[in-house]
Amino acid sequence: MRRKEFSVDYETEGRVEIESFLNEMTFGFLGTQAEGHPHITPLNYVYHEGTFYMHGSRIGQKMRDIAEREAVTFAVAKEYSIIPSYFSGAEIACPATAFFKSVVAYGRISEVTDLDQKCEAFSLFMKRLQPEGGYRPFSAEDPEYRKNLKGVAMLQIIPERLTAKFKFGQNQGERVWRLIAQNLKERNTPDSLQTFSEMERRCPFGH
Repeated sequence: MRRKEFSVDYETEGRVEIESFLNEMTFGFLGTQAEGHPHITPLNYVYHEGTFYMHGSRIGQKMRDIAEREAVTFAVAKEYSIIPSYFSGAEIACPATAFFKSVVAYGRISEVTDLDQKCEAFSLFMKRLQPEGGYRPFSAEDPEYRKNLKGVAMLQIIPERLTAKFKFGQNQGERVWRLIAQNLKERNTPDSLQTFSEMERRCPFGH
């Protein structure tokens, strides 16, 4: 059962934060199932105006599954920091944990077939994955691009439902929260300092 203090509600105050996280990340896991065991495909994605885009080969397990069943699940997660048990001042191992963000989208997947729309989607990918440029713009009229656009599948998911879990010590009492925060600051790595910043934003009691 998901602890309510970690849940972020997309329909209320969490929408901006969830979309900011999805726009920050570039990698996720697509869950499909036609028959037998569920299939997980790790892949790059881009999120734009409420839609997930992903691309890949026109053949393979995920494409066979999608042809049979359009209902899919897509997950994105980032582990910010491992929190050792001794960060909580404990001698036993039980408090060891990790602080993270995760978002799971449920919806139906479809293939983008219009070449102009595929160009727009690939342009979004390049802005995220190669923001420094160094390539000529996509165009369905460009013979070389047109050939490649036809040879690759571009998929889109418009979520019917999004769930999010952002865990940064919201369930801790003040003493343990401050111990973890202090240890993160003393560890002084970029990930630790970013984790501390996320903890501060969600502090379950007054600073």
